[in-house]
Amino acid sequence: MPGIRIGETLTAGAGHPLLVIAGPCVIESEAHCLRLAGALKEISTRAGLPLVFKASFDKANRSSIQSFRGPGLEEGLRILSRVKRETGLPVTSDVHESSQTARAATVLDMLQIPAFLCRQTDLLLSAAATGLPVNIKKGQFLSPWEVGNIVDKFRSTGDSQLLLTERGTTFGYQDLVVDFRSIPIMQRWGCPVVLDASHSVQRPGQLGTSSGGDAGFISTLARAGIAAGADGLFVEVHDAPEKALSDGANALPLDQLPGLLRQLRDIAEIVRRPE
Repeated sequence: MPGIRIGETLTAGAGHPLLVIAGPCVIESEAHCLRLAGALKEISTRAGLPLVFKASFDKANRSSIQSFRGPGLEEGLRILSRVKRETGLPVTSDVHESSQTARAATVLDMLQIPAFLCRQTDLLLSAAATGLPVNIKKGQFLSPWEVGNIVDKFRSTGDSQLLLTERGTTFGYQDLVVDFRSIPIMQRWGCPVVLDASHSVQRPGQLGTSSGGDAGFISTLARAGIAAGADGLFVEVHDAPEKALSDGANALPLDQLPGLLRQLRDIAEIVRRPE
């Protein structure tokens, strides 16, 4: 499996350190983003793991029209550009429309395709055309083997800078379950596979106008995913989840991240050890 270069110094994939993609669900403010990014850089550096900072400039799929969506494309990219400049961390964010990809690529080091848009052909082709690495989240409505069609769409452009993310599968109403077989199955296409331990504990629409979640299981799923061979971890992190403007119910408290990353680093070393 070839490594995927993200930014100037980070490479993801087999044979490379465990990748961490972390940050708040949405850009809440410039000051909050900068403060959290600085803390995440310090934590990841101490753990010896590379980190990509993630925060969405727009959450186009919120449950309610009243929900906070974020600052929007231009203001969000300005904030992420400052985060990148002041911390040195690579940055990523969701793109929802083909019209956003070229502009987002002028700032972001990696584009992210939300799970509910993972089969949108024009969006995938537009993201691939930027030449940046693209992280595509497997839809909660898809089996892992159906992801092969998504990979084929993306690679039809000649681009192979692709990561795939497992984020749970719909299990009845308002619940998700992770089939850890998805990780080696999706790795068959030669892509690094990331486990999204935050959205895998989400309870979609549980609260009526917003989603709920079981954040207490994030660490459990993260450890299981890395033990199953995942190449990276995606986790939404917040310094005060109870006050988060989006997805606080499935955000890992910031103070729990250092211990979790140390555990995951050790698990990855064991799993990758030659037999």
